[in-house]
Amino acid sequence: SSRDAVRLFRSDPDAFHIYHRGFARQVGRWPENPLDRIIQYLRRRPASLVVVDLGCGDCRLASSVRNKVHCFDLVPLSPRVTVCDMAEVPLEAESVDVAVFCLALMGTNLQEILEEANRVLKPG
Repeated sequence: SSRDAVRLFRSDPDAFHIYHRGFARQVGRWPENPLDRIIQYLRRRPASLVVVDLGCGDCRLASSVRNKVHCFDLVPLSPRVTVCDMAEVPLEAESVDVAVFCLALMGTNLQEILEEANRVLKPG
């Protein structure tokens, strides 16, 4: 579950760095990085949209768009990251316009994680 991942990476932060480097190498071999598509999409939308990036990694999304982006992950690869379990995000209900999970839905408690994203999303 996401709670197990939080415990693992808190007890061994190096494991997250190893995982993230290996994952970045794998994505680098793909014909297209899905994050590039998300960045292109947001650049065509109003900068006033508030975004939550769940499983943000190095915060490339936040540094690539004009929008306010809340960055959450299990380990802070960037000072912009707020460390949390994606099933318990420290945001107010109905406070964001866009929720992004780019290659980040890997927990076994996916329903809880998606319900949490739904909680913070504005209606509509």
